[in-house]
Amino acid sequence: MLLELAKPVTFVGCILSLYAVFNSAFLFPIDDLRQRTYDSLALLALAAAVSLISGLIFREADESPAAGSPGLMRTLPVQMFCWAASAMLILFIVSWYLEDGVFYRDVRF
Repeated sequence: MLLELAKPVTFVGCILSLYAVFNSAFLFPIDDLRQRTYDSLALLALAAAVSLISGLIFREADESPAAGSPGLMRTLPVQMFCWAASAMLILFIVSWYLEDGVFYRDVRF
């Protein structure tokens, strides 16, 4: 009973921690790219911890003796973290390239 109640609570915590990473990486106005990177990596580590804890709760709640124990990577919170972190990494690299290489290029002759 307690595990069924903990699943949605930890899942919402996982979503909110990923939102905090996205907010820090893209929406919070910081001019220093190094500071933005450090803040985003710290929040990404926190989101990874929350997702792993949520994944452990999901794995314990879905454990059935006939099917065996499902892997931690097959739980929804861990899969969501992997997909979101990959997408944010790609978007961060693209935004870094666009900021340095395209939009602020000096085009004067």
